Amino acid sequence: MKSNTKALIAGLMLGAVVLAGCSSSSATLETVSPDAAATIIAEDSSEIILDIRTPAEFDQGIIEGAINIDFYEPTFSSDLDALDKDARYVVYCRSGSRSGEAMSTFADLGFTNVTEIDGGIANWYETGLPVVLP
Repeated sequence: MKSNTKALIAGLMLGAVVLAGCSSSSATLETVSPDAAATIIAEDSSEIILDIRTPAEFDQGIIEGAINIDFYEPTFSSDLDALDKDARYVVYCRSGSRSGEAMSTFADLGFTNVTEIDGGIANWYETGLPVVLP
């Protein structure tokens, strides 16, 4: 009985190691300060900037180059799902609430590199970073 228990434990440990190796992910989903986000945007021209506010909010001013996908639209998840999961994204809303909620959607859909701006465009603007009209 004792040797069967040891064999079972050894098998379970080996299985856990194998599963851990298979589940390791290179996904990066993080929240950063506006200054850090500005650096990311400046250093990587391939970064896609997503503004997930309403179209009316979007029209009031954006981070240059941002595209709009409205968080409140019923198609929000499917709109995100249509995007390249391996591209690099910077996402923001007005204050960080919607983008914070959206991070779990990005993760569930299999996105590998999403950076959220802490405090949204309000914090971006308060930090003194530029906002342009679309």
